[in-house]
Amino acid sequence: MDDHGDDFGQWDTEASAVQRTEDEWTTIAGHVRHAANKIGPTLPLCLPGEPQECGRSAQQHVPAWAAHLKAAAHHVIEQAAPSEARAAYVSGPLYRRKMADLRAHTAPADVPR
Repeated sequence: MDDHGDDFGQWDTEASAVQRTEDEWTTIAGHVRHAANKIGPTLPLCLPGEPQECGRSAQQHVPAWAAHLKAAAHHVIEQAAPSEARAAYVSGPLYRRKMADLRAHTAPADVPR
């Protein structure tokens, strides 16, 4: 069985996640899985309706598979960087700048930037 992060505890459906339809979450999960499969170990076909369906919602797959993608991307950084210092820089300060840019780009219009 693939690790979906179940060791964290019960999935909270009342949390403050972005509200999307199950179809939208399925599309996002598929995109994240596709990207992860390009650079790391293959993720299973276990979304609702797929051959290895695991019983979790598409929304539950998004953060679990995004964590897999993040780990695979970090592994690529470690392998591609010419030094530990360069790897630390791109996975630290550069990564945080990229995150700040993404957050600013996706912030709701009514939230001050």
